[in-house]
Amino acid sequence: MRVTLGGPALDGFPTPEPAASVRLLLPGPDGLVVPTWNGNEFLLPDGTRPAIRTFTPRRFDPDAPSLELDIVLHGSGAASTWAEHATPGDEVAVSGPGRGYRIPSDAGSFLLLGDETAIPAICQLLDHLPDLPITVHVEIAVPEARLDLHREVDEHWHVLTEGAPPGDSLVAAAMEAPVDGDTRIWAAGEAAAMQRIRKHLFADRGLPRSAATIRGYWKRAVH
Repeated sequence: MRVTLGGPALDGFPTPEPAASVRLLLPGPDGLVVPTWNGNEFLLPDGTRPAIRTFTPRRFDPDAPSLELDIVLHGSGAASTWAEHATPGDEVAVSGPGRGYRIPSDAGSFLLLGDETAIPAICQLLDHLPDLPITVHVEIAVPEARLDLHREVDEHWHVLTEGAPPGDSLVAAAMEAPVDGDTRIWAAGEAAAMQRIRKHLFADRGLPRSAATIRGYWKRAVH
């Protein structure tokens, strides 16, 4: 679901780098209470932590001003529940933007890997990457989650096999992908899967750390 944030409070908001992050501070039962930053974390007046979720802004329009966020709807999550019930005029607070992806000038090709949570970042990267060979692997839970990437690339959509851990097909794609010395890799998704990809690229393949940017966007709940 695409949610658009707007209003004069966004005046002067820095334009995010590609695949940057913002933190969305969600309202509580009594409405929005803006927390304070103590140098280490956000805290509410009663000392508790607010509900905060991190997203990649899909688009920022400094003239409006407006900030578009794409939120994966998955049932009971705090942001998912908020997005499904939000109405125009509801208030949230935004912190950011955080660091994005600085496109390397020495790249000969790009390999992008991510799940549904990484689709906004992948689309942003495709808006900014130079005219070079680009391979994209996206893992989705259902076929209906496939979207138009709006760019001609070598794209592969993987529907996660029932019972398989999140990111399983991305790990397999990373292991099978041809990687040259000038290939630059960006990957994001479930944290444990990203750790497996990181180990494969750096330990097994011996790639330098500068060749890949790998980010854990979320953690699978263990019951």
